[in-house]
This record gives sequence, structure tokens and C-alpha cells, in this order.
Amino acid sequence: MNLAETPTRTATSPTQAKSVATASGVEAWHVESPVVPMVALAFTFEGGAAQDPEGKAGCAQMLARLLDEGAGDLTSDAFQERLAARAIELSFHAGPDAIGGSLKTLVKHTEEAIDLLALALTKPRLDPDAIERVRAQTIAGLRYQQNDPGVLASRRFFKEAFAGHPYGRPSSGTLESIAAITRDDLLALHAQVIGRGAIKVAAVGAIDADALSAALNRSFGALPEAGTLRAVPRTTVQDLGRRVVVDLDVPQSVIRFGMAGVPWRDPDFIPAYVLNHILGGGAFTSRLFQEVREKRGLAYSVGTSLVSHRSAAMTWGYTATKNERVGEALAVIGDEIGRLITDGPSDEELQKAKDYLTGSYALGFDTSTKIAHQIVQIAFEGLGMDYIGRRNAMVAGVTQADIRRAAGRTFADGRMLVVAAGRPTDF
Repeated sequence: MNLAETPTRTATSPTQAKSVATASGVEAWHVESPVVPMVALAFTFEGGAAQDPEGKAGCAQMLARLLDEGAGDLTSDAFQERLAARAIELSFHAGPDAIGGSLKTLVKHTEEAIDLLALALTKPRLDPDAIERVRAQTIAGLRYQQNDPGVLASRRFFKEAFAGHPYGRPSSGTLESIAAITRDDLLALHAQVIGRGAIKVAAVGAIDADALSAALNRSFGALPEAGTLRAVPRTTVQDLGRRVVVDLDVPQSVIRFGMAGVPWRDPDFIPAYVLNHILGGGAFTSRLFQEVREKRGLAYSVGTSLVSHRSAAMTWGYTATKNERVGEALAVIGDEIGRLITDGPSDEELQKAKDYLTGSYALGFDTSTKIAHQIVQIAFEGLGMDYIGRRNAMVAGVTQADIRRAAGRTFADGRMLVVAAGRPTDF
């Protein structure tokens, strides 16, 4: 079947994704929807910045940026012109545990889009001029960030929290590591990570199962199985209770803090997620927003989120305040964590958090691209194709006992690793 002639069918909900397999063994989760004549793909390869060679942090991100800088017989300019001529959107990215990408195209240009994606994945040119251009852009960005308190606080936090571990290295690299990356390093990482045996794919749009199977076979079927990934050891946030200063001559300190967490695959993730919303995840309703900003005016923004990597999880927070009020802000944050440890949330507070989290969930599925990215992340985490349909019921079912258990696992005794970039006077 010609991909551009995919027949129109009834739209399908993200909760009814179906599995589509190819002759080469690649599987995708598929949501067919003819509402808009477009196709969106999201895909993820296991293995990201944690696989960077020793002393060459930033290699995975550099590779991701180079995949669409020319492929096959197309130079970088020619490749980009082909994309632009058909309004095809193709991009790649790298995180700690994966290299991924996305593709969006009109149905009538699907065949060409798939061909360009296949070229980028199987035959990236990695031309010397493209490597040097991306290297120069990356180094310029790193230099620009050298005096950014937020960047410096975050980098130092991860360096201290995961000292000696791949997660402690900056994914974007350093001036020294980016300068040291060679074309051979990029080729080796490509061979190690980009393979059909370690890929998760999601497809959303006006394409039926047969046409999708053919498209996937063309885009991913020629890939090798991929190499062997280095094991990334399990780890946790180190030095809880320690406070670190990154000295910067600025009137306001940027603060990053963290403690233990629960990974997405863990049965206690959903209770921890609800607990985090109550503490600092709710934009205007969280305890930290109310106590730190609204009642005391200590900061303009404050919040927390859950970080879930393959081999580590944590509860991570941020704020910024005047140098002379850093100690006060941290004391308020610590007090609210302590109150949740000892007393937990009120029943009304818990119910409001659950109502918000269930009611707002659908907002993450309002475009084909968003649906594809949500589904591929769920596949990557191994949560099951029915997760979207189950998720709200799991949130609604969280009890006070669940919250107490999650608090014991994440907050423990309330100690945090704290990094402040600035010149705090009462730290």
C-alpha cells in the first residue's frame, strides 16, 4: 500500500493503543486517528549520556545533534532542504538513559519522511565540517552558561549527588570534554546505541496498521541489533545533610536541593507523585509555594519534582532568594517536609491533589506529537500498553497510608543535599 494513500478510519483514543510489528522485529504502539492528515512518530533507543566514553561527557548529545546534519549522499544543507521542502519535522535528543527522536509529517509526504529518517539513523555522514560546527556551537553555549547561577547550581548538585557515577557528569559536557570528542567516538557510540533491538516506537495519526508496519520496516528494519551497553550501577543521592556553595558575586542565590526518590516503575511512584504535588509540584497550591512565596515573600518561584532515571531516582527541588535569606528559605522548606513526615496531608489536601492530577492528565494528550511522546515514554519505562487507561484510577486510589509510606521512602529523616550558587550569608 502506498503510504500516501492510507485510508481514513475512525479516530482511536490513546487508551486504545495497539501493537504493530514489522518483519524485522520492530514493535510500535499505534494510535490511529484520521482527524488531521498527519503522522507523528516518537522513538527511543536505550542508552544515552550514561554511555558517554570516559572523559568525553556530551558525546551522546553531540551525536544526537549530528544525526540530521547530512546522511547518505545528502550533505547537511541538502538534507535540511529536503525536510524544509515538505515541511517535515525531524529532531533528535539525548538524555541520561536514552537517545530519542521525533518525526512529524503530512500523510502525503510520509514516504519521503520515512526515507530521510532511515538515512539519518543508518547512514549519518558525521562530516568533519558538521562535527566542528556542532562542537563550536556546543562550546559557545557552555561558555555562555559559565556565569548562569541556575546552570552552575544544577551542575554542581548532580556532581555532588552522584559523585563518581555517570549521572554525575553533565549530559551536555564540559569545555574540555567536548573538545576531546572525535569522529571515532561518535561512530562507536552510534554502533553501541542505535539499533533495532533496543528501540521503543510510538506512532499517532492518519496511518493504518499495514502502512505503519511497512514504514517502520523501512525506517528501522535496516538497523543492526546494536552493541552491548555498559552497565549503569544503581545509586542514590549522596551526602544528604550537606550544604555546598558555588561562589558567585550575585545578590541572589539560586538553590537546588534533593533527597531520595521512587522510580516510575516502582509501585510507590504514584503515591510519591501525589505527595510531591502536595509539597512542591502544584504550581500555585503546593505547600512550598504558599509558605515560601505567598506568606513570606522569600522567593518568586519554588517547587519540587520527581526524577526517575534507569539507575537512580530522587525528589529534586529549586528556588532562589536573597543571599541573606537563604537560611530562612531552607528552614521553611525543611519544616514543611518535616510536617508531611510527621502529620501527612489533611484529607482535604489529599483529595484536592488527586482531583487536580486526574483532571489535568488529559492535557498531556492534546496533540498527536504529545500523544506519541507520552506513549513512547510509557513503553520505555515498561509500564504496559494499558497504563494510560489505568493511571487515573491509581491516582484516585492513593490513601493516607500510601502517602505515609511514600514519605518514608522519599523524605526519610528530612535531610537534603543542598547547593546554593551565590554568596549566602546565613547558609
